[in-house]
Amino acid sequence: MSSPTAPERQRLLVLAGPTAVGKGTVVAEVRRHHPQVWVSVSVTTRPPRPGERHAEHYLFVTGAEFDRMIAADELLEWAVVHGTHRYGTPRRPVERVLADGGRALLEIDLQGARQVRTAMPDACFVFLAPPSWEELVRRLVGRGTESAEERERRLATARAEMAAEAEFDVTIVNAEVRQAADDLVALWG
Repeated sequence: MSSPTAPERQRLLVLAGPTAVGKGTVVAEVRRHHPQVWVSVSVTTRPPRPGERHAEHYLFVTGAEFDRMIAADELLEWAVVHGTHRYGTPRRPVERVLADGGRALLEIDLQGARQVRTAMPDACFVFLAPPSWEELVRRLVGRGTESAEERERRLATARAEMAAEAEFDVTIVNAEVRQAADDLVALWG
């Protein structure tokens, strides 16, 4: 982990990183071992992957419902990811947790992190990095949930995402999930 002392003044951590780096796995580990941390549930227009449950992993909605949420300014950030599906962060739950003095964690993509930086510049922005490019490719291929074409699209996106690491306040290398989760929580001091 670089820069082990992130801005302690903020209770909002924004976690982003390249596709297949293990953001969801690290966040699941935070949920399991650090129940005091509130984790935002993103909304998406993509279909659930095997094992994903509505309102636990994502809020799965139709395109029309996503459009309604945008029009009603209900999303803190939103983006089209990998050129196909939309993802976003519901605004009200984040604002409520922070207003109540809680600690909030957002797991989002690079586009979303940039939008949150504009909306909430005092947040701590954390880049989750793979131990190596080769390991990132292995993780993506190992998931087995994407077609060859989708894998290539995701790898191209990952290259651009890796290049944005310097935009973040802190980098955590996800070599071991439990350690990465503990390093993330430790940023709150």
